[in-house]
Amino acid sequence: MLRTCTVAVGCARMNCRTARAGELNIMVAARHGADPAANSRLRLVVEQARKVSMPKDTLDRAIKKGAGLTGEAVHFEHAIYEGFAPHRVPVMVECLTDNVNRAASEMRVLFRKGQLGTSGSVSWDFDHLGMIEAEPAVAGADPELAAIEAGAQDFEAADEGATLFLTDPADLDLVSRALQAQGFNVLSAKLGYKAKNPIDPASLGSEQLEEVEAFLAALDAGDDVQNVYAGLQG
Repeated sequence: MLRTCTVAVGCARMNCRTARAGELNIMVAARHGADPAANSRLRLVVEQARKVSMPKDTLDRAIKKGAGLTGEAVHFEHAIYEGFAPHRVPVMVECLTDNVNRAASEMRVLFRKGQLGTSGSVSWDFDHLGMIEAEPAVAGADPELAAIEAGAQDFEAADEGATLFLTDPADLDLVSRALQAQGFNVLSAKLGYKAKNPIDPASLGSEQLEEVEAFLAALDAGDDVQNVYAGLQG
């Protein structure tokens, strides 16, 4: 099962950080056009922003800024870092930053208790996939049938009765829309990484697992970090 990381912090900080991340994602997606109807990546992030009640003014401003319609220069870069948490647990970290040097420096500090790898040192053991979290919109909706009909590659159980549908990256938008016709409400849709050979947590001692979880939580709290993917089962 896919394992992503969350961190227990104060609600105010988490809400602020989540809102900021949402705006950045919209601005980056809008680089390819300000019209969601003609920009599938923008359409997906706009739908997610609306589901978390992002104010319309904030949404419109982020789209215009990202598309270069405000005259402001926007320079954000997507960066991926890979390495190992303590006890050789493989980790992929996605960052969105306006300062690559700052992000790289932060990663070096955060990986001191693990091992920061070079490009390709860990990514070979992860699949790059479209990830769609959805919940039944109608009673009796069958995730297996929905996955087949919508063109998903696979599916697995997610939290609180939801289902995680896995797709080819190029099919993310297509499958996301098709799932709605199969009786599912899409909660989120993004590209991400899934470990091919995840480590069984039972193979780690309780103290070792705590060290891994603390390391992952520290990564997740990084200022430029968008997503953390760890090769742990469950």
